Amino acid sequence: MNSVPIFSEYVQKARLLAVEAGIEIMKFYSNNIVYREKPDKSPLTDADEASDHIITTGLKKYFPKIPVISEESTDTNPKNSLVNIDSGLFWLVDPLDGTKEFIKKNGEFTVNIGLIRNRSPFIGVMYLPEKHICYVGENGLGAASWSDTGEINQIKARTIPISGPVVLASRSHINEKTKVWIKGIKPNNIIKSGSALKFSLLASGKADIYPRFSPTMEWDTAAGHAILEAAGGSISQTNKKPLLYGKPGYLNPSFIAKGANFGKEST
Repeated sequence: MNSVPIFSEYVQKARLLAVEAGIEIMKFYSNNIVYREKPDKSPLTDADEASDHIITTGLKKYFPKIPVISEESTDTNPKNSLVNIDSGLFWLVDPLDGTKEFIKKNGEFTVNIGLIRNRSPFIGVMYLPEKHICYVGENGLGAASWSDTGEINQIKARTIPISGPVVLASRSHINEKTKVWIKGIKPNNIIKSGSALKFSLLASGKADIYPRFSPTMEWDTAAGHAILEAAGGSISQTNKKPLLYGKPGYLNPSFIAKGANFGKEST
C-alpha cells in the first residue's frame, strides 16, 4: 500500500462539502437539464446554484474567519465586491465547473474548492460526481485520489515518457493559438476534456502538459493548481512567471500546466 498523507482539517472538511454538493448535483443529472444564460453568456443551471449554496454555507460554518469567493455568488467587479481578501487567506470555489459538459451529460464536470494563502493555492479539492472520486492536494504533504468507498491512493505527476508527451486540450474552449502550439511540441497523443478534470489527469500521471490560451477565472484553476503542485507538477504563465491569485476581477492570464520535470524546451 502506498503512503498517503494525513491531510489537514481544511482538506477533510472541503472534501465532505464537495461530495455533498456532488450528490446534490447528480439529482439534476437524470432530468432534462434546463439552463439560462449569465451576463457573460455562460450557462447556469439549478445544479450550479444548489452546489454553491452547500459549499459556501458549509465553508462559512466550518471556517467563519476565511472569506469565500465563489463563481455563482461573488460580484467580480472590484468596485462592487463586498468580500475582503486582504488577509491573503481565502477560498475559491467553482460549485460546478464544466456546466456545458454537465448539460451535454458527458461526465466531464467537477466541483472545485481551493484555498489560497499569500496569493498561491495550497489546498485543493476536486470532486468528480459522475465518477464518484475526489482528488485532493495539500502543499508540502502530497496529493491523493479518494473514492466514495473510502479508498485513498497517493497520486504523482509523471515525467514525460520516451514516446513523447500526452497533451490535454479543452473540449469546449480550444482556439487556433492552442492548436498551433500543440502541433509544435509534437505530441504522442492529444486528449480533449472538459472542466478542471484535466488537472486531475496531470496530477495522477495520465498526461503531461495542458496549455491554456483562452480565458479562465481563478475559481476554474485554484483547486486543480494546488492538487497538481502537491503531486509534483507545476503551472505558470506563458512568460514563466507564477500564476497568482486574488487579482482584480479574478481573471487568469494564459498559462501552461505541466507534469513532473517537463523539459524547458516545451515551455
